[in-house]
Amino acid sequence: MRTKRIASLITATTLSGVLFLGVGISIATASTPAGGPIQFYAPQSNDGIHGTIFITGAIGDFGKTLTIDKNGKPDANGNYVKITLQKGTFELNSTALNAKFKNLQPTVYKATCSAFGSGTAKVTLFDGTGLYQGISGTWNISASFGIFAPLFKSGKNKGQCDLSNNVQPINQYTLIGGKGIVSF
Repeated sequence: MRTKRIASLITATTLSGVLFLGVGISIATASTPAGGPIQFYAPQSNDGIHGTIFITGAIGDFGKTLTIDKNGKPDANGNYVKITLQKGTFELNSTALNAKFKNLQPTVYKATCSAFGSGTAKVTLFDGTGLYQGISGTWNISASFGIFAPLFKSGKNKGQCDLSNNVQPINQYTLIGGKGIVSF
């Protein structure tokens, strides 16, 4: 019982420290950032449209990503990403990254019906609002993915791995991250 109480106190103290630190950071970054290096992490959802993002460095913020077309409409095959953070929004042009993945040949493991691939390209930032108004810069984005594919249910390939381009994976994971420089 005493161990549980000590663990509870440590947890409460740690959370209080984190919350206090968060308030300090929020107050310190209330004005336009000076610009400089950033690092970001952006795991994606399975729908290929929505995701989350966490940015450290010259931008200390977090929020959501939305893959869009050139007209701003959600599109899993879009060449742009709208980033909505706590303190503003901006977009990035991901055409170069998408082109790299269009011709990517993933490593396939037929015995386990799985595959993975990765690639890196530069993207540009634009169209900032809120605290990120006037944003510009270039980020080096690396993306890695893994999938588990289904088996053919019938036909001559019944029971074999179906890794055709139009098949819906059983499960998949994509992690996008990288670093770059931002200016305002």
